Amino acid sequence: MCRCHFHRRSVLGLLAAAPLLAACKEPDEGPVEIRWGRETCTICGMIISDARYAAEIRDPEKNIFKFDDIGDAVHWLSVQDWKADPTLEFWVRDSNTGKDWLDARKAFYHPDTISPMDYGYAAVPTNEPGTVTFEVMRAAVILRGLSSRCLPVEEWTK
Repeated sequence: MCRCHFHRRSVLGLLAAAPLLAACKEPDEGPVEIRWGRETCTICGMIISDARYAAEIRDPEKNIFKFDDIGDAVHWLSVQDWKADPTLEFWVRDSNTGKDWLDARKAFYHPDTISPMDYGYAAVPTNEPGTVTFEVMRAAVILRGLSSRCLPVEEWTK
């Protein structure tokens, strides 16, 4: 086969694939889908498999970080230099549906829930009997400390 014929086919193939590759790029805002049972938590490294407890954080540079439990996300965010940046985005899955993403800071949390990393909180969209606000949940998670199932801070802050 002539080299220029091979080159032309390669270029045409790349051009044809370009729209598909562009479609695979994650959006610059909003939550992204998690490949359940395949992707791992940013802080503990465990596989994210239970949609009812998943969380995501998008940093000011638009990088996305995925977590298997809101408690891991809270701890991870607490050590970031940009934790108070108003452009960061923070979501958690609605534990009732396991499908809808909620703004983590506006969601309410049922305490005393069995969650993947044992922090014990499940997010819901409305203030139901027995729920607490994000700030109350966050303070309790920080006070409790890291789950015994998590890697030491030094391992995930490198």
